[in-house]
Order: sequence, then C-alpha cells, then structure tokens
Amino acid sequence: MKIDAHQHYWQPARGDYEWMPKDDPTLSRTYGPADLSATLDRAGIERTVLVQAAATVEETEYMLGLADATETIGAVVGWVDFEAADVADTLARLAGHPTFSGVRPMIQDIPDDDWMLRDDVQAGFRAVNDLGVTFDALGFPRHLKNFLTILTRYPDMRVVIDHCMKPDIANHTSESFQVWADGMSAIARETGAYCKLSGLMTEAGAEWTVDDLKPYAHHVLDVFGSDRVMWGSDWPVCRLSGEYERWLAAAQTLTEDLDAPARARVFGESAAEFYRISGD
Repeated sequence: MKIDAHQHYWQPARGDYEWMPKDDPTLSRTYGPADLSATLDRAGIERTVLVQAAATVEETEYMLGLADATETIGAVVGWVDFEAADVADTLARLAGHPTFSGVRPMIQDIPDDDWMLRDDVQAGFRAVNDLGVTFDALGFPRHLKNFLTILTRYPDMRVVIDHCMKPDIANHTSESFQVWADGMSAIARETGAYCKLSGLMTEAGAEWTVDDLKPYAHHVLDVFGSDRVMWGSDWPVCRLSGEYERWLAAAQTLTEDLDAPARARVFGESAAEFYRISGD
C-alpha cells in the first residue's frame, strides 16, 4: 500500500489559518479531496495522512469530517491547545474518532523557541504520551536541541519529525548543514522518532534540483534508516516549488539506491506502521 504521509486540505474562509498570506495565488484558496483525487490515482497512492494547518480544534473537527467522507484519508493529525486546562479531556474526546491519529502543535510559528519546555504545556505532552496518540514535530533546525529534550523526557511518545525539520536548503552552507545534520543524528540515535521525507523542495526554493536535495535526503535515510522514514507530499504547500508529481519523481530518484523492501518502507509501510493505517 502506497501512502502519502503528509498532505493538507483547508478552507481559508473559516479565518483561522493565521500563517497563510491573504492573496497568495497558490495557497489562499480552498483545497479539498476533489482537488487531489486524480493525482492520487495517477500516482497509485491508496491512503494519505491529513495534517492540520490551523491552530484550532475546529480545524481538527473539520478534517475528521472530511475523513468520514473520503476513503483515501487513512489518518488525521489534528491540533489541541497544550496550554488549556482541559487538554487531556479534549485529546481523549478526539481520540475516540477512528481516523484520529494524533496532534501537531505549530511550534515553528510560536515566537518562544523554548515553548515546548514550559511547565504549562507539559500536561499536553503527558496526555499525548499516556493516550498513545502520535506527535508530529514541526519546527526548524534551531528547535532540534529542545525537541531532543522533549523526546527523551517522554521516551514512549510516538513521534515523527515533519519535513526533515526544515533545513535551510535555499541558503545552504557547510556550517548550517552540519548543525542540522548533527541535530538530526542525535534524535535518530537517542530516540525512536520517525522522520518524514517531505518539504525539502519547498525549503530549497523554486529553482531547486535533485542534487540540491540529495545530501539532506541521504543523511535522513542514513541516520534514521528506511524503517523510520516515510515519504510525504506536503501538498498543496509543495506547489510553491513544484507540483505533486515532480516531488514524487524526485523522491523516487533520491531513494533509487535502496532495495525494494526499503523503498516499500519509505513509500508506505513506515507510515502504515506509525499511523496504524490499514488497507481495509
């Protein structure tokens, strides 16, 4: 079963996508299952993981409604307020939905880089850990040290690193690469986290080539291993730097040295295992 481990549908008219440019011709429009269906068919993708793009519980409930009506949605990664007193109750309620998998705080957009270390959000992490739901780690290389702290504090938490932690490929230097690579190596070595092979072409900018992405993709595959790497499109955000098919073709090139079982892990089995997606 081929799985896209990271994609979005959204409805900007709801007004809670605070990060979204108001007049961006690519992003600031509605995207729903009908917009992606034919592409998934052509690519042979049987299931996707639908990931939140707004920091509201309403976004989560919207996505769960889409999942009820859309066979290709295999799992939903939502959002809850880690600072709320009732975070555990909210998370438990959402976890009662059969397609709900876990949550993703939008840490990349939080001004305080140390937010995840604050005492008032630990109840959220404990709830994620205790309920056994998933945690998508969204951030930048500057967050790697703090993510390592959190992941080792909650060693049983089921974690996946989104978008390879968004390395600055467009402004690549040997120094910035090494800082990112060392941080990712530490997480791979010291925790059981998975990593999404996603978002790289967006971080590389519009003029990217496969060679630009190669050192980043290969490092992730080397340190996490194919058993803990899953491919995701990050559609429609990926459209800022290329269409779905172009990124899928690039990812296939970046993994061409893997044997068939390892490629099967990257393009489906790792995501099915982590998000507990069945083909039934």
